Amino acid sequence: MTLLYIFWDVKPQILTLGDLQVRWYGVLFASAFLAGYYIFQRFFKKEGLAIEILDSLTIYMVIGVVLGARLGHCLFYQPDYYLVNPLEILMIWHGGLASHGAAIGILLGMYLFARKHKIHYLWILDRIVIVVALSGFFIRMGNLMNSEIYGHQTSLPWGFIFAQNNETVPKHPTQIYEALIYLAIFILLYTIYYKKDTKFYSGSLFGWFLVLLFTARFLIEYIKETQVEFEANMSLNMGQILSIPFIIAGLLFLYISYKKKIILNPRK
Repeated sequence: MTLLYIFWDVKPQILTLGDLQVRWYGVLFASAFLAGYYIFQRFFKKEGLAIEILDSLTIYMVIGVVLGARLGHCLFYQPDYYLVNPLEILMIWHGGLASHGAAIGILLGMYLFARKHKIHYLWILDRIVIVVALSGFFIRMGNLMNSEIYGHQTSLPWGFIFAQNNETVPKHPTQIYEALIYLAIFILLYTIYYKKDTKFYSGSLFGWFLVLLFTARFLIEYIKETQVEFEANMSLNMGQILSIPFIIAGLLFLYISYKKKIILNPRK
């Protein structure tokens, strides 16, 4: 018998003006980019890069995240529908973004940025993951405000009854679990970056990010509600299957970075 729980009945809209809605998710999504911009300003100043190219990095980042997340959702989770209705892929306001797709989009976007500005790709990756971890915190809090992507029923005292979805029993607030883990990863990577008299090997921050974040994602998926119907009878859901290559890649980057012990400057 559940004695304690949190009744969550927060509306996803902050403000509605006619057909225009200002939603918590959009504000938090934008806040992620603003926070990332500020942090990268500090990185660029610290390492002697021109602040002017930061605007270019931001554009590549935004495009990579949005396109990657949207295409990832459409191709990983609902390919049958979107391949028949390809124009609806463009209707991003209908919802449907996938974090694994966003990760791929970021990797491609940062590669193009690094090539254009003649900056070491691995140098960018080691720093962009610090910002991405913090962005993950903001986005998962946005999911909480949308009352989406939550977990199975729980008797724990911090279970949430998501009233906006007509739920009547407490569920695991997996959005908060992930948000706090991503925030902890951000603090860890940011601390390593700024730790005095310590230089991290190139590729190590990227490797730690992949291993920590996607291992956490893999484990939390066990207590999440099924997102799409075809996952119902799968031993591992799509989120877990997509996490495995990222975890393996992270382990490889850690192995190579600590074996080669290379420290790159930003410019080639």
